[in-house]
Amino acid sequence: MAQRFRIPSPIRLGTLAWLAAATCLLPMAAVAIAALTGGTETFSRLAATVLPRYAGTTALLIVLVGTGTAIIGTGSAWLVTATRFPGRRILEIALALPLAFPAYVLAYAYTDFLDHPGWVQTSLRDFTGWGPRDYWFPEIRSIGGAALMLTLVLYPYVYLLTRAAFLQQSATAYIAARTLGAGPTAAFFRVSLPIARPAIAGGVLLALMETLADFGTVSYFGVQTFATGIYQAWYSFFDRGGAAQLALCLLIVALVIAALERRQRRDQRQHGAGRRFEAMQAITLKGWRATGAVAFCALPVVLGFALPVGLLLSLGWDSFDNMLTDRYLRFLRNSLILASIAAVVTVAAAVVLGFNARLHPTRAAKAAIRVAGLGYAVPGGVIAVGLIVPFAAFDNALDAFMEARFGLDTGLLITGSIWLLIAAYGVRFMAAALSAYDAGLSTINPNVDAVARTLGRNPRRMLSGVHLPILRPSILTGLLIVFVDVMKELPATLIMRPFNFDTLAVQAHRLAADERLGEAAGPSLLIAGVGLLPVVLLCLSLGRDRTARRFVPEPLEA
Repeated sequence: MAQRFRIPSPIRLGTLAWLAAATCLLPMAAVAIAALTGGTETFSRLAATVLPRYAGTTALLIVLVGTGTAIIGTGSAWLVTATRFPGRRILEIALALPLAFPAYVLAYAYTDFLDHPGWVQTSLRDFTGWGPRDYWFPEIRSIGGAALMLTLVLYPYVYLLTRAAFLQQSATAYIAARTLGAGPTAAFFRVSLPIARPAIAGGVLLALMETLADFGTVSYFGVQTFATGIYQAWYSFFDRGGAAQLALCLLIVALVIAALERRQRRDQRQHGAGRRFEAMQAITLKGWRATGAVAFCALPVVLGFALPVGLLLSLGWDSFDNMLTDRYLRFLRNSLILASIAAVVTVAAAVVLGFNARLHPTRAAKAAIRVAGLGYAVPGGVIAVGLIVPFAAFDNALDAFMEARFGLDTGLLITGSIWLLIAAYGVRFMAAALSAYDAGLSTINPNVDAVARTLGRNPRRMLSGVHLPILRPSILTGLLIVFVDVMKELPATLIMRPFNFDTLAVQAHRLAADERLGEAAGPSLLIAGVGLLPVVLLCLSLGRDRTARRFVPEPLEA
């Protein structure tokens, strides 16, 4: 039996790792090939018509979301970490809750609330007696509205990373700055903020990559970006070459942002505070300062979580009974099937990649992890186009061969199944699974592996008997994160889903596109409800950092 379940040899383990990495690289390569072979006429037409508009709108959206998430995430992280004010402990957790919402769900709720026939403008007209042409009101269906929706759900990326960075900072430098005459504000901007800059930049760049990948919000608001252009070219105009060339443009932008994120992490230098680590002495705020801190931290929670929940509950109150029909139960089942399988497959591939790099820390093994992690920077629409193009060609060639040789019609064996869609999810969210696995693996001292091998554990038994039990929380975290991300993923699902295999996200988008917002509230709330579990678990795990920061060990040299 031992021979039958033997761990693969180094060559076979490396082959599995590179197979996973190649799967992640395939859609990017396919998009580039399809775009370059699509002809210059298509690209010339795009450059003369829609390309400047897509580029300008996408750039403006990136600037607005990047600025908003940086201000809200950094400011709130500093306030809950370095100061004390009423309600701080509740807000410390609540500030991460908007991450459970997809941005397009907020778009549905706020459109009904702020649009011309919505409650706000109707009440304004009833109270003042104004007519429709007598006043001006901000248009929610605009690039500003889309940026606001994305900022409200993406600032937790900056908040969580920056809060962790502030918690890990020793107060020594901050106290030294105060001793030299700097006030609290000056010490924050000159000392604490520069030290936390890599974490802030990393969170902002994650938010920007999610902004590039967003389709549901910009599509619903009628904002023309690269993401909406890809979908429109693929489905409305049936222009495969144009879709591939737009996807290549978006891919280049996404990879540039990913390269910037990797560069700022490469330049980062971390030095543990050793035994002289001193926790930051919190500043107690009173009066108007305490009121301002409460307002600054509570406003994103109210706008990004509490108000949308209330709006969706009110909006869908009469349609919640429909959620118990066989049709909606089928949508829920389809979503759970896709999310569950994708989570297991993606995390299993991450374990193979990470364990291979742990056993054989060669350049090739590390390169495989870097290649596999690129998928997070690639929007779902780009991945969908990149997988459909080669596999559709394969399916058509196989069908023609079988028809000519045996008279059999094989149809679309791969592109017509859920497995290609699961592969797209794996490519998109492999980086999240790798990050969770690597975070846990970094806590296992390399000496543990040496002791296990000395005691006669082969690699398979070391993985199953030593690593996996220790890494169970990290693996569970990776499973939950991928599960929830798949539940929210819209563009890849819209393009690649098999016939008559809709999910909650697709149904919510379809109903909202038809302006049936009351019916869209049910599936939208269900998606957000599923997303709350990992967000709360993540916040609770970060909250334990307070008990663990009295001693920060020096990092081990690789």
